[in-house]
Amino acid sequence: MRKIWLIIQREYLSRVKKKSFLLITLLGPVLMVAGISLVVWLGIEEKSTQTVLVVDEKAPVFKGLKSDAFVEFSYGNNMGIAEAKELLHQSEYTCILYIPSNIEFSNTAKLYYKEQPSIVAIRNIENQVESIVEELKLNQYKIDRKEFYDVKTNFTLSAIKHAESGKEEKLDSSKTVIGFMFGAAIYFFIFIYGVQVMRGVIEEKTSRIVEVIITSVKPFQLMLGKIIGVGMVGLTQFVLWIVLTMSIFSVVQSTVFKDFYSPEKLTEQVQATPEVMQELEKEKTSKKFDILSPDGILQRTNWPLMIGLFLFYFFGGYFLYSALFAAIGAAVDSETDTQQFMLPVTLPLTLGYVLSLIIVENPEGQVAFWSSIIPFTSPITMLVRVAIGVGEGGVPIWQVGLSMALLIIGFLVTVWFAGKIYRVGILMYGKKVTYMELWKWLTHKQ
Repeated sequence: MRKIWLIIQREYLSRVKKKSFLLITLLGPVLMVAGISLVVWLGIEEKSTQTVLVVDEKAPVFKGLKSDAFVEFSYGNNMGIAEAKELLHQSEYTCILYIPSNIEFSNTAKLYYKEQPSIVAIRNIENQVESIVEELKLNQYKIDRKEFYDVKTNFTLSAIKHAESGKEEKLDSSKTVIGFMFGAAIYFFIFIYGVQVMRGVIEEKTSRIVEVIITSVKPFQLMLGKIIGVGMVGLTQFVLWIVLTMSIFSVVQSTVFKDFYSPEKLTEQVQATPEVMQELEKEKTSKKFDILSPDGILQRTNWPLMIGLFLFYFFGGYFLYSALFAAIGAAVDSETDTQQFMLPVTLPLTLGYVLSLIIVENPEGQVAFWSSIIPFTSPITMLVRVAIGVGEGGVPIWQVGLSMALLIIGFLVTVWFAGKIYRVGILMYGKKVTYMELWKWLTHKQ
């Protein structure tokens, strides 16, 4: 055990002391927050106004379209669509809004543009046209608007899970996004640091340093120490990224974007319906739109559970796959020779990432269950499921326990098989290894 610990220390310290590690660890959060902030800022500061020429075949019905900060309407009296199209590129107009004579039956208008308008501008035009078409239909069927609103129903279906014990909990599937982010982090870190393990093995093998090292330690101890050491580097970098990113983002949010999440600011950015405006009015005294508010998704997430399971599945998934990467590194003489063995190893990991996109929509389906049980995909997919909770109202405890047990068994079996390949391959040079050769190494009694 002492020898393994020495190898762990060597792998860990040799990597964290590199300038590249420190540079990436410090610059990563800064660049991430800067990128997000730039996108948000550009969205806030986008003030381009669309100058829209209205061609109305039901003139003058749509003469009441109102201009605002995003759209400026200009009514084309007695102008046809062909004439408007000829005028478009020779004028300051950016768009043509064509209203056909049968719009109350077709429910369709056309917007011709020189450069694509923003989603906000398009939604603005849609809402105004829809309101006028709605008025046309009310007049056509002689329906009073007040009576129409009295009859109109905004239906809401509230999904509530009823447990056998009688406990009821409202479905909060939005929390699966947090689980997906954790799973995606595991996916990328397994790839990044698994490949580092493989490259480290190849470097020691090609430089013949390994021939000196294994005179003092067993090949299996060397492989296990390298895997654990690199894994601790990955965890250190991930924790630092999380802490630094959240700290920097909190500072930016409280200074640069301190007014961004207020209801007043939101109403300036979107063309809200009367119902939404009423809701925003009710929220003025609260900070629901602040992601750090009591109603935000960050506060609804069970962080002790998520962080604890993240650490388990991070190490479990990393150990399982890095053992396979180490075996690949031991079996080849250069990184170019690894391609033939990489696909079978990375395919289940990629499949887990793809399936997690499906599980976000249905965290209790059959795909979600089996992918969170199988060790090769569970490190990613189970985190998406447990984000909604564990126990009553969430993933059954026995499923989480079974997944964790199978991951441990899968890791031990994988390390055992990888160790057999590592022992033989680490001292073999100048030979192209095939799958048949690997099978012989695995079945050879040592």
